[in-house]
Amino acid sequence: MILLAGGTGTLGRQVVRLLTARGLSVRVLTRDPARAEPLQDAPVEVVSGDVRDPEAVARAMRGVRTVVSAVHGFTGTGPDNPRTVDDQGNLNLIRAAGRAAADHFVLISVQGAAADHPLELFRMKYQAEQDLRASGLPWTIIRPTAFMETWAKLVGEPLLRTGRTVIFGRGLNPINFVSAHDVARLVDLAVVDPALRGAVIEIGGPENLSFRQVVETFQQVTGRPGQVRQVPLPLLRMMAALMPRVNPTLGRQIRAAVVMDTADMSFFPHAGPAALPGPLTSLSEVVRRDYGGT
Repeated sequence: MILLAGGTGTLGRQVVRLLTARGLSVRVLTRDPARAEPLQDAPVEVVSGDVRDPEAVARAMRGVRTVVSAVHGFTGTGPDNPRTVDDQGNLNLIRAAGRAAADHFVLISVQGAAADHPLELFRMKYQAEQDLRASGLPWTIIRPTAFMETWAKLVGEPLLRTGRTVIFGRGLNPINFVSAHDVARLVDLAVVDPALRGAVIEIGGPENLSFRQVVETFQQVTGRPGQVRQVPLPLLRMMAALMPRVNPTLGRQIRAAVVMDTADMSFFPHAGPAALPGPLTSLSEVVRRDYGGT
């Protein structure tokens, strides 16, 4: 039995599809079973529970041999945040897996995770990595760059739906985006390939693109020009300083926008023992696949 925490998200749904296609038994842990409705056609067991609740995690762990954690609390509200989900939630999963003597734990972290990163999400993912390394469990850590599908929805989809979109900051900083479908292929491989245990694997997409280039890709592929508005970087910096006191969730998002407009977010894929078969997916392919195109 494989326990997948975060199985109803952008990445998790793809992981479920690949693992069940292998005939593997998958149990999805979610605090909102309604979000698992898209999985109803898959041979998957859905259990209700919150990774922040050690007792719920322990119940979900019964009979489990492999754990995949794809949880994240970046967009959470109130007590649902990177510290409670990505740090404490993952620690609950790791401890429960240890008590259950699980055979393998696959942690989905983030490329660039570090103790001193300016974003809390990256710091909490790094802490989860350290907890897993110290647990004594056989482990694999996967560090993807930003998901194409997430940012396509945030930046490109409004252009198609309303004819307008917003770029936060200058929109000139090169950022690596990876398709969640490619990350799911790597997670699937990590689950079944013992050679990937004890490995920290970074995965990115084939291109480093600025947000302006993301918008241009949508415009070129779909043939929909639209209007683009920008929020100036100085205004973003001011909002990043003030917003956390009013709305912590929005504050995290604005701080992330500042970092993505100013920090080195590029990544250059390289071949290695975990290299995936076939080419990595480009943004233009994601736009054609998910939104149609000319």
